[in-house]
Amino acid sequence: MANEFLEVKVIARLTLQRLIENMVFPNLIYRDFSNDFQPGKGAKIQVKKPVVLEAKDFDETNGVVPQDIKESSVEVTLDRLATVDAEWGAIAGATNIDDLNRLFIEPSAVALAEKINNDGLFLYKDIPYIAGEAGTTPASLDVIANARKALNINKVPLAGRVAVWDPEAEASLSVIPSVANAEKSASTAALREGELGRLYSFNNYMAQGVKVHTAGTLAVGGGTNPKIVPKTAVAAGATALTLAVTGGTGPTLTGTLVKGDILTIKGEPYTVVTGGTAASDELAITVYPALPELKTTDAITKITDHTANLGFIPQAFAFVTRPLVLPSGVEAYVVSYNGVSMRVVKGYDLKYKKEMISMDVLYGYKTMYQELAVRILG
Repeated sequence: MANEFLEVKVIARLTLQRLIENMVFPNLIYRDFSNDFQPGKGAKIQVKKPVVLEAKDFDETNGVVPQDIKESSVEVTLDRLATVDAEWGAIAGATNIDDLNRLFIEPSAVALAEKINNDGLFLYKDIPYIAGEAGTTPASLDVIANARKALNINKVPLAGRVAVWDPEAEASLSVIPSVANAEKSASTAALREGELGRLYSFNNYMAQGVKVHTAGTLAVGGGTNPKIVPKTAVAAGATALTLAVTGGTGPTLTGTLVKGDILTIKGEPYTVVTGGTAASDELAITVYPALPELKTTDAITKITDHTANLGFIPQAFAFVTRPLVLPSGVEAYVVSYNGVSMRVVKGYDLKYKKEMISMDVLYGYKTMYQELAVRILG
């Protein structure tokens, strides 16, 4: 008779609990979950954005001006399906819960959490606002102060601010006395292990999945002091422009821009939304946020490769999960807790004549408000 603790229901419940404890980035951002089952990867759903209101001075003469509470939605594609699959025989020999945890539950939870966390940290590409210096690992409180400044300029609330650092930045920052002695607080053991403490209104965490952005190869050459400029004048509020090159006779524009590249235009940063490859010394792109009025003499520069640490409040990003449909004819169970859903299926592989167990999580990410985050370069 099979051990009761090997039921897929028990495995699902235990693994989901450990998964949630091991996640970092999804635990720090806005989560959207419902009990609506989805068939699988690729499903598109509408997610309501967090409401943002504005506080104003009271006008004693004219009285209050009520604000409309407008709910808006964005389409999110559930384009991620993290899965762990194993032969049932590899774990069927477990004789107690400790064995089951060691053989399957703990390593499965860690693997799923790493995959889910890594996918979410690609959202850095949406964020144009920056602090720090490309190619230089943050190693002083000045970097955190400048990240705070960037959020303050965008009027981001102080409450709930967090920063997620790569291992290099975490190692450099952790030896600063103010960081090493910071009071620690977190809601789970996994977060406590990744937390650096609270500084300059940020709760600071380490995540191994923080991305290194490899910038496009766009370059200029030839001519006399060549520089990148708009090909034509750009009206204020536009997000599309065509890059060209100027500077003497025969300057060239070659290479690429990729999503997530940062351009500096009139002293302000913009992230590339759609890039491309230069052709005939021109390159059409779109950027965020909207551009100011530009002349054909305004120089444009590109920030080089960098590590994309992030500072933000939860409403900047959304982690969206939905339960997966249970397949027929096999032993399966779906469990949901704290805004995350997992499916566990035990079946038989006819091709290889093996019993298999599979656990998977269906999810998607979405940037909700770019202005509520800052990319901290390293």
